[in-house]
Amino acid sequence: MENAALIGNTLVLLGIFIIFAGFLILVFGAFFEKNSSFESEAAWKKPFENNSEIRGGGVIMLGPIPLIFGSDGESAKSAIILALLLTGLAFFFFR
Repeated sequence: MENAALIGNTLVLLGIFIIFAGFLILVFGAFFEKNSSFESEAAWKKPFENNSEIRGGGVIMLGPIPLIFGSDGESAKSAIILALLLTGLAFFFFR
């Protein structure tokens, strides 16, 4: 019984350490990205130079209720089909 409690405590401490290490990695990554000076600005502008049209859409499921959004009709139609499929799966698995 003591061995199981020791393993449980070790796993809790390991989990806390991993979360703390991940937070430190995020902070240091943001700091070094801000201070680095490479041509990131040019890389962001390049896809928009040819005036290409960007389209997209999606579905946010709030329980079995879908919220559908899209930038044009075709994207919204695809999102509606996805929403119907996800709603059907939600009713199938949770009823």
